Amino acid sequence: MISFCIAIVVLILGYVFYGALVERAFGIDEKRQTPALTHTDGVDYVPMSGWKIFLVQFLNIAGLGPIFGAIMGIMYGPSAFLWIVFGTIFAGGVHDFLSGMMSVRHDGESLPNLVGHQLGAGMKIFMNILSIVLLVLLTTNFMTGPASLLHGLVDEVSVQTWLFIIFGYYILATLLPVDKLIGNIYPVFGFCLLFMAVGIMVMMFVNNAPIPEVFDGLGNTQPKPDEYPIFPMMFVSIACGAISGFHATQSPIMARCLTNEKQGHRIFYGAMVAEGIVALIWAAAAGSYWGSIDGLNAFVADAKAQGLNPQSLIVNDISVGWLGKLGGILALIGVVAAPITSGDTALRSARLIVAEFTKLEQKTIWKRLIISIPLFACVYLFSLIDFEIVWRYFSWTNQTLAMFTLWTAAVFLYKNGRDSESALRRNAFLMPLLPAIFMTMVCVSYILIAPEGLHLAPANHWIGYTIAGVVTACATIGFCVWSAKYKK
Repeated sequence: MISFCIAIVVLILGYVFYGALVERAFGIDEKRQTPALTHTDGVDYVPMSGWKIFLVQFLNIAGLGPIFGAIMGIMYGPSAFLWIVFGTIFAGGVHDFLSGMMSVRHDGESLPNLVGHQLGAGMKIFMNILSIVLLVLLTTNFMTGPASLLHGLVDEVSVQTWLFIIFGYYILATLLPVDKLIGNIYPVFGFCLLFMAVGIMVMMFVNNAPIPEVFDGLGNTQPKPDEYPIFPMMFVSIACGAISGFHATQSPIMARCLTNEKQGHRIFYGAMVAEGIVALIWAAAAGSYWGSIDGLNAFVADAKAQGLNPQSLIVNDISVGWLGKLGGILALIGVVAAPITSGDTALRSARLIVAEFTKLEQKTIWKRLIISIPLFACVYLFSLIDFEIVWRYFSWTNQTLAMFTLWTAAVFLYKNGRDSESALRRNAFLMPLLPAIFMTMVCVSYILIAPEGLHLAPANHWIGYTIAGVVTACATIGFCVWSAKYKK
């Protein structure tokens, strides 16, 4: 319990102090007009109040990741707490704030365009492809997961029927103006999500849950620790609760609604910290509900042996077991709302990315349909694939996107701060650069070691680490060479 409490406090302090430092390093301008005011179109560029933007941003990014990802992450042991806390403060918060504010400075443009401005046309094309793939995979995940949970609540309605209902909602949310459906329905979902998080946390204290302690050791508690090493596996399993490239595709949606740059700290960095707290709660709950992490691992193994989705069962058992039938239903609605409110904006973001690439305006409904219908078809086809497979590839693609976003932010800050009189502004590029280097090592080693990648045998993991180290070193040296030339 001590580790959990300290982690919550550190996250809040990180928001207050490090988040403010990142804001100063970026150099916000409260007098600068935002895209919501200069490009108002009534569809995507819509001025909204600060509290509503925060709630939409939080629900956009708080999908299954901080819940399912945290559950899978704690299976590696208490080291998951450290990654959630320090990943959120020094990587995820920086990533989300800078991707959002870069979009504000570039008229609300989507991530591929932001990358193109800093890293070139070739990278822009690559990021268009990577972003669309990620968003389609994510939407698929965030249909099948909630459908499974809703079937558990109302077993008379089949999973397939729930899939069609959720898909129908996604179609409406993708096509309608941002303030009509998304802006009005999110406060209801937000209440359920907050009730879920607070309710589970309170019950952990009431039941004196045996939450794993960092002080007891950081060893790998996975059933197959040699095949699933903490580095890099855990750093990809816990994505949305620490750092997630998906967030960089969502931040531009709200960047088109901000009315003042001062809102960026609370909305982008603050929403990431809120998501980190949700991830901490679910990691602690899953690691303690069955008495220990070993108990959790045994439950997961049994569920898989029966061909069931262990993450959905875990969420259901903890919610109903600790909050009772009524409380459990409200908690599950919150858990269901989180991915649904990320899936709808994922498709919306995909539409905007394709629109920017094709330069097809989006004020008229039929032009939105031209882009949206092929996206809907792709999501439906991916929904026919096994959930576990789609989730694994989503996780790696997600972290790879985060890696490129951090490199882009480092270049952006270097360009904009090199002539500043402030030492903080001149060295601001280090804030995204250091996590960019770390995430490069994570992503490259993961695709070489993980079962869904080249799946190097445990005895050959050193080969994966060596190759990842070389790639990371080359990227770092490349940045240093470029910055030296740019300075001249």
